Amino acid sequence: MRRRATRLAGGVTLVTALAVALSGCVASERDPEGSGEGGGKDTFVFAASADPGSLDPAFASDGESFRVARQIFEGLVGVEPGTADPAPLLAESWDISEDGLEYTFHLKEGVKFHDDTDFDAEAVCFNFDRWANWTGLAASESLSYYYTHVFGGQGENGKYDSCAASDAATAVVKLKSPLPELVPALSLPSFSMQSPAVLEEFNADEVGGAEDAPELSEYATAHPVGTGPYTFDEWKTGESVTLKAFDGYWGEILDVKNIVFTVIADGTARRQALEAGDIDGYDLVAPADVDALAESGYQILNREPFNILYLGMNQKQKPLDDIRVRQAIAHAIDKEALAAAALPEGTEVATQFVPSIVSGFSEDVAQYEFDQDKAKSLLAEAGQENLELEFNYPTDVSRPYMPDAAAIYEAISADLEEVGITVTATPEPWSPTYLDTIQGSENHGLHLLGWTGDYNDTYNFIGTFFGAESSEWGFNDPDLFKSLSDARYADVDQQEAQYKAANEAVMEFLPGVPLASPVPSLAFTEQVQDYPVSPVQDEVYSVITFSE
Repeated sequence: MRRRATRLAGGVTLVTALAVALSGCVASERDPEGSGEGGGKDTFVFAASADPGSLDPAFASDGESFRVARQIFEGLVGVEPGTADPAPLLAESWDISEDGLEYTFHLKEGVKFHDDTDFDAEAVCFNFDRWANWTGLAASESLSYYYTHVFGGQGENGKYDSCAASDAATAVVKLKSPLPELVPALSLPSFSMQSPAVLEEFNADEVGGAEDAPELSEYATAHPVGTGPYTFDEWKTGESVTLKAFDGYWGEILDVKNIVFTVIADGTARRQALEAGDIDGYDLVAPADVDALAESGYQILNREPFNILYLGMNQKQKPLDDIRVRQAIAHAIDKEALAAAALPEGTEVATQFVPSIVSGFSEDVAQYEFDQDKAKSLLAEAGQENLELEFNYPTDVSRPYMPDAAAIYEAISADLEEVGITVTATPEPWSPTYLDTIQGSENHGLHLLGWTGDYNDTYNFIGTFFGAESSEWGFNDPDLFKSLSDARYADVDQQEAQYKAANEAVMEFLPGVPLASPVPSLAFTEQVQDYPVSPVQDEVYSVITFSE
């Protein structure tokens, strides 16, 4: 997925803001006594790796924005705790018509937005109509990525038709054509319910600047209002975001009454902040740090792997358009050794471009076992015994699927050298250039990238990668694209079989090598209890308790 710079109304570029990692800045956000009701700790300090891109989740597509948004906002659909499966949230239930064109949502009653206005069916329809009717920069992929990709576009170009309030507690959403993944997709923070009154008051949809550096409204930088357990308090760009418990919340808020997301870009600095007692926890623990932290008494919690790390092969760069060369590369890589050397304990070696827990995972995909003699034979057959390839990989980044890109590159390049493939390393900073190189140009050969699933749907993985022609992969295969589209819109009782067939077709074609589904790790002090680990990072802090 592309990630673009987003600017504050005042013109500060968020993704390039300087991350403040000094422990003194972290400590200044904390109550030194940590005192809440009855003298207990009530503030949870979590180290984020970057600023949020936007406080308006409808204009966000990055993990740090979503981490904050899940505390402030709620959607019609949530996620079953500990899984990637959809569950009721602001909608207590829903009915779907037989033709898949009408969704009737039965809403939770008595819910208030943070501005004390009512959450009801009229508010639901306001939000759906808002998403569908963006124009100009607001409708660009760089901002409304998820609406565009789920609903197919704004206005007449999209699948959304209308929304009507049957009564205060019933909203009926109509589509122009079926969208089988609508319910799980609505669990994304991008589809959170927001206060119509505040959206209008602060002109939330007035976006300035340019597509590659849009300037968001005052709403998206200082006035987000949802129905969630926490309200927005303060955003110090490059330093921290602070939230406070919402007294009128419809649910229960346990020990965490204040949240501070402090920005610490460097993984080593995050670990040091935990060891210094300046933070309570952080995400994306480096595999090399896990054992040492555990031995020192810190809690290590692992998310179930819901991601894919892969080696991409751009077929615009010859001879990667030759299936024999792609097969040789696949056979050359020792995935088991790669996982042991460069990925967290518990990592699943991948056989296809979806994790094993996703519906549509097939046991019958083509297997490319580690066999370097076979790799050499295939290269010889293709007339490529002294092959030289460029190998792109990112620097200055840790992702759930790629905790240490340089270590992964070293392991794979060594395997390729063994079969006679000489690689030229092309490291490039993740921000702002790596994704533009890989997904926005054809000037790359082999490359490392991956994906963390948004919700439990097969198309969210293989459709994201191979649903249409793209610069990342450099091929055009209408039959493959059609098979994925057919599976996406198939009847529910036929969909799993069609997705399995699509996965098998992808692995026969072999546009890249799926490597692994790593286990992302989080670290916490012993005092943090009941952290709601989620494979899709649907982690709301109202359920956390603190031990004495």
